[in-house]
Amino acid sequence: MNNKAIELTKEFEKNTAALILSAQNRYYLTGTYISEGAVLITKDNIYLFADSRYFEAAEKNARDLKVIKLLNLNNQLNDIISELGIKSVLIESEYVTISELNNLKKGVNAEIVSDDFLSAKLKKMRAVKTDEELKNIVLAQEITDNTFAYIIDRIKPGRTEKEVMLDMEFYSRKIGSEEVAFDFIVVSGKNSSLPHGVPTDKEIKKGDFLTMDFGAVVAGYRSDMTRTIAVGSVNDEQRLVYDTVLNAQVSAIKAAKAGKECNSIDKIARDIIADAGYDEYFGHGLGHSVGIDIHEEPTLSPRSKDVLNVGNIVTVEPGIYLPDKFGVRIEDMIYITENGNKDLTASPKELIIV
Repeated sequence: MNNKAIELTKEFEKNTAALILSAQNRYYLTGTYISEGAVLITKDNIYLFADSRYFEAAEKNARDLKVIKLLNLNNQLNDIISELGIKSVLIESEYVTISELNNLKKGVNAEIVSDDFLSAKLKKMRAVKTDEELKNIVLAQEITDNTFAYIIDRIKPGRTEKEVMLDMEFYSRKIGSEEVAFDFIVVSGKNSSLPHGVPTDKEIKKGDFLTMDFGAVVAGYRSDMTRTIAVGSVNDEQRLVYDTVLNAQVSAIKAAKAGKECNSIDKIARDIIADAGYDEYFGHGLGHSVGIDIHEEPTLSPRSKDVLNVGNIVTVEPGIYLPDKFGVRIEDMIYITENGNKDLTASPKELIIV
């Protein structure tokens, strides 16, 4: 049993098991990725059910668990349930579909517990990164920083948003990223007012702001960074908006530490933006955690009830988006330590004009 499985089952009775059907949590608990399959965790064992496409690789790579070739999941679960005297099976309320739930209730010879306990427990565990998880995220961010350094010298008027995005993606993979952490956002000029804009064939022009939101993946763990740069020149309004966002971000990062309520960190950045007269143009939360998924808990937002703890990684990404004009977002990932936080993002934040 690995440490994560032991932590998960700490509150389990001997006759209780957890059935993990989501790919994210299967990977989190076993370190083995399969796109389809299941994991059953009991007090003493981890069972990984993998079909023929993944079985050989799982057998070679899996540690501290029993790999079983997936044939008929319900029947195979019942064999283990009968052998171990399992009375109840917890499932992930956030990931299991209604049809999957009905199938389990009809076909498994144990009580299927579909409340929020298992999902909430896994969220809480995943929020605190292990040393290994931190190492992988740091490596992913190093790739992201290096990609930014690379692309800065290749941005010029006439290149399209799509061209820059593809250049970034190829280089990121070339230097070690397993895949993109999410679909890269590369938007310029008026398009930069779209927080989640999609790269287009629009040519980058002199006087544009160019916002790039992107990340890498190492050993299944993701990074997330946003930088906004200027092409050729900036006007006074662009400079004011950029400086306001930067001040909001730096101030929020400075205040982030263990024990702080996440909504209070969001408020620091939001108040600075509001005081500058741009409150209606910052519509999203200040940040989120990052890990196997690009959006995890805790979150920094006005409605968040989360509290920062040592081991959390969160993004800090205020933005101002002026419709049909331009937008600015600056995003770093920070790691909450016993003495405050450590910024994992090395790329410069002062306004760059290329």
